[in-house]
Amino acid sequence: MNRNIKKLFLILAVVLVMLSCSRADEISLEEAYALSVEGLAEMLARTVTRPWAGEDFIPGRLGGIWNSRLTADPKTFNYIVADGDASSRNILLAMSDYLLDYDVVAREWKPRIASPEIIVNEAAGTLRVIYTLRDDLYWSYYGTNRRVRVTSDDVIFWYNEIDGNPDFQTVGYHGQYLTMEDGTEARITIERIDDRRFAFNFPRIIAEPLLSTNTNIIPRMAYQEALRSGGVEAALDIFNIQTDPRLIPSMGEWFLVEYTPGQRIVYERNPDYWKKDSNNLSIPYVERNIGRIIQDTNTAKLLFLQGELEGYGIRPEDMDEIINRPGDDYTVFNAEGSLSAPFWTFNQNPINQHEPWYEWFTQKEFRQAMSCLINRDRIAAQVYRGLAEPKYDIFPEPNPFYNEDIKLRYRYDTARAIALLDSIGIRQDRNGIMRDSQGRAIEFDLAFQTDATVFTDMASILMDELSRVGIKLNIRVIEFQSLVEMLMGTYNWQSVIMLLSGSQVFPSQGANVWPSGGNLHMWNPLQQTPATDWEARVDYLYNEGSFTIDPVRAKVYWDEFQEIILEQLPLIYLMRARSFTALNNRWDMTNVYFDNRNGLETSHIFLAQ
Repeated sequence: MNRNIKKLFLILAVVLVMLSCSRADEISLEEAYALSVEGLAEMLARTVTRPWAGEDFIPGRLGGIWNSRLTADPKTFNYIVADGDASSRNILLAMSDYLLDYDVVAREWKPRIASPEIIVNEAAGTLRVIYTLRDDLYWSYYGTNRRVRVTSDDVIFWYNEIDGNPDFQTVGYHGQYLTMEDGTEARITIERIDDRRFAFNFPRIIAEPLLSTNTNIIPRMAYQEALRSGGVEAALDIFNIQTDPRLIPSMGEWFLVEYTPGQRIVYERNPDYWKKDSNNLSIPYVERNIGRIIQDTNTAKLLFLQGELEGYGIRPEDMDEIINRPGDDYTVFNAEGSLSAPFWTFNQNPINQHEPWYEWFTQKEFRQAMSCLINRDRIAAQVYRGLAEPKYDIFPEPNPFYNEDIKLRYRYDTARAIALLDSIGIRQDRNGIMRDSQGRAIEFDLAFQTDATVFTDMASILMDELSRVGIKLNIRVIEFQSLVEMLMGTYNWQSVIMLLSGSQVFPSQGANVWPSGGNLHMWNPLQQTPATDWEARVDYLYNEGSFTIDPVRAKVYWDEFQEIILEQLPLIYLMRARSFTALNNRWDMTNVYFDNRNGLETSHIFLAQ
């Protein structure tokens, strides 16, 4: 997705939106339905519903240590290298900041560290976005009085010399180019006006220029010196994992002051941070943030119940224990179904064209049949205990082009699945085994990441439903980084269940997923030209929708886009989970909010008296 549109507090805090229960097949579907309906109302009555509706935060008090959980060690402290590693990138984001915020409640952009001005030249068909930085932004160095003013040169250097250099292979490189009306590509250029002002110049008018330009600011000094003295390799080598993290400058909320491999990451509050409350006190109020590296979720739950972690994202199998536990050590918050959802996708990369499953997966009728074999009601009841609902659409409700009339038509229907398979020559033999026209048994792998129990339970149900029509599904549990390498490097996978971060509040936030050239167009990424007619049409619609300012005209493009995706089913969305999280009551909850649009908002949390 293009950029973070809402920066959440304490990036180390984990809110699990993928809820699960173990041994999903041990109760009947009827029993699960009864339990879920009866139990949901009771659980909600014992939790707090507190969505953010634009309220102001009250002033707090300095003090306290926030103890949170990390699930993996960082692999680097270098922003360029971290571009391809989410765990490292999230750690570093605590020391930088974004130009803008997007208020999903008001559906409008708001200045954060810069104010934007959009200038449209309709006669020339071009657009210009001028940003003016705040005048109180500094790169600070931990334990010293050294401060370096943040200027437009920081943004321009990174845009031109890092993201703009294809040798670095950053996600931002492709976002600098627009497809013109004649099919050629033209670059969005950046221009320095003065120390605080810079401009992005668009070669054509687009619908969401602020989304495209809402970058986070990264320190120029060290990278510029390394790049100019030693080239690309030198720039990639600075701030590696052996670096003393206290040497990394910060203009964000935190200084990174300690990393102990396999144990913890430690931040300390940045007193120079620009964002202040009405008493002129910089946030956060927390003095120190300790992220303990804990891979096992059961261990994290135990530590939370012992008061050693400040928060815990609750799984359904934990609900009875946590909600009914005596005492008042914590508060449980709930939020409606997540805007994002896990999906099932099939490898259509021609590098695998000699595999039998490639022939099956590249036929839309096969993918449609798989969708018809997903018993989402069973998954909702047995895996999520009623704390989830099926996702039958592409865009979430806050998206301006969400259309409630455009829904998935290939829902659970075993007879229809069999008919769809029959239409492409896949039929059951006398023993009930599904075989293709060449007599090959329909058998393939389903992979997903370790430590995702919800996927384990979901996969068990999928395996059972497919076996009933004679299809064998082999479950493979893979370490997350290995799974990423398979998806984006070796391409030696068959089908996967996974979840992408982000919620596509804007349709153009899927720029690296839906267009055929995207690196997260995972069923067949980085295509030089569209492999299929329908992908070519999606490319056209995505492009035109992104460039059309008139919402009435844009709706025509986005409606057809959604219809094609829900017909071709390159990604088959599964469930939207209701989320529950618990916070230790030693914190004042006045400034705490939790909802499915903003996530957990604790940036202004402070100790209770």
